Amino acid sequence: MFSWFDKNQRWLKKGLKQSKNKKFRDYLLTGLPDINKTVYDSAFFVLDFETTGLDVKKDHIISAGFTEIKYNRIVLRKSEHHIVTTNLKLKSENVGIHHLTDDVLSQGMQIKELIDYLLIKMAGKTIIAHFQNIEYNFIQQACQSLYGLPLPMVMLDTLQIEKRRLEKLNRYIHDNQLRLFNLRNDYNLPRYKAHNAMEDAISTAELFIAQVKKREIFSTQTRIKDWL
Repeated sequence: MFSWFDKNQRWLKKGLKQSKNKKFRDYLLTGLPDINKTVYDSAFFVLDFETTGLDVKKDHIISAGFTEIKYNRIVLRKSEHHIVTTNLKLKSENVGIHHLTDDVLSQGMQIKELIDYLLIKMAGKTIIAHFQNIEYNFIQQACQSLYGLPLPMVMLDTLQIEKRRLEKLNRYIHDNQLRLFNLRNDYNLPRYKAHNAMEDAISTAELFIAQVKKREIFSTQTRIKDWL
């Protein structure tokens, strides 16, 4: 955890020293969330990206969905879904999975517009994703491309939270058990359609709250740093 903390502090100082982009600087000036706060007292930003693939150097974000959690409740009025334009021609599997076509994407926002907007929305909050590698890596790639700097952030992964819980219980983890919709089933959460960014963000938010409730059977003082 200390290497994570040190890295983010270095990035924060470097960004404030080098960046002249107002939105990037405003995000940095807000500061990172206090990881010693309890989950109940913390603000969360739950994020999901749909992408053309998993390679951040070649693939693009084509939609983004998010919602927010405050006082262990989802703030549905803060939920949003945005289409992102790309100059990549979609493959048939992209259309089949995401139900987004080239025509739809052509009407979307530019990636810079999306990232600038996300910086405003994410500032001061702990970010949550399911299998965070996608959201984390694509944000970092975009920030390096747009601003020339990495983005310090506190990020929790509902997949890793569950993986660590099961490992502590010495439970065998079978194939696909940690997929979002399989975990939702384990927590008796309703089934939603997959591969819509906003629905996936809300699904992840519901899973996180269920994980918190399961943990707080044993402790009502769960802090952010307990999940890192």
